[in-house]
Amino acid sequence: MSVSPRRVPLVRLLVAASVAAVLSPAVSAAPAASCSGKAPSGELKAERIAAITPSRGEPGLYEGAVWMNGALYFSDFSFSQGFPSRVRKYTPGGDVTTAIEDAGSNGLAVDANGALIAATHKYKALSRYDLADGKRTNVASQFQGQVFNSPNDIAIAADGTIYFTDPDYQKAAAPGGQPVTGIYRVATDGAVTLVDGSRKNPNGIALSLDGKTLYVNASDGAVRAYPVKDGVPQAGRDLIKGIENGDGMTLDCHGNLYVTEHAPKRVRVFSPQGRELATIRVDANVTNVAFGGVDGKTLYITGAGAVWQLPLDVTGLPY
Repeated sequence: MSVSPRRVPLVRLLVAASVAAVLSPAVSAAPAASCSGKAPSGELKAERIAAITPSRGEPGLYEGAVWMNGALYFSDFSFSQGFPSRVRKYTPGGDVTTAIEDAGSNGLAVDANGALIAATHKYKALSRYDLADGKRTNVASQFQGQVFNSPNDIAIAADGTIYFTDPDYQKAAAPGGQPVTGIYRVATDGAVTLVDGSRKNPNGIALSLDGKTLYVNASDGAVRAYPVKDGVPQAGRDLIKGIENGDGMTLDCHGNLYVTEHAPKRVRVFSPQGRELATIRVDANVTNVAFGGVDGKTLYITGAGAVWQLPLDVTGLPY
């Protein structure tokens, strides 16, 4: 999740005032001094959004929270055969509707043109959706002649480079896959490279605000920091250890990292140096996290049949 002094993708633009400003294509990145508010500390509890209720009869998860155009979009998939998934849209104070009925998606992001980028296990690919008509196109569909396992989470750099994780959690959704569970880089020309194929089930992924560090958690219990040099991630080091069932991540405008831990039903907040700052608890398993709301200070958390919200004092990134 990257913000740099250069002109940045529409939804990765960090501002201190409001999400409305984030979504304006005409503004440039705000200087760090404009970041307002204090990061959370201690123990906090988020509350369920009553308007968001399960849309399926079978068990499943909500995933891939992303705030755009004044609404929260998230994936809603079940554990039935093929892991069917739809993208739903929640407008605070309004209705919950279906934006894309058969998306086959998990993690979500938004590109500089306002299109939805989705990690799609149904297609074993990284996909782009036009929210106006639901049309899908491939962003990346293969590596070395083989489809991916089950693309999971996404981070987009300032220049449009996309990073995503490819564990095997929904590998059974369709035939084929990779020999490793990997972290991939998709260049602006579409070329795909493997960043790291040594970790079991990499999951949550994010970029530091300056774009110089790629953060990835995995089933090894670590958030690993990969230095990005000339746009290419280098060998990483473990920044945070002891993460339990790590899942999606986001950052606030101070660069603090918000890490969801699935089974422990919590989000932990860490400084850029890896120091634990806060714990946010919920009442079910969690999957992902994003900032949104009118002022950009509401933290949204997706999970098992629920979405939670927590007003904070600090702004953050919309996925």
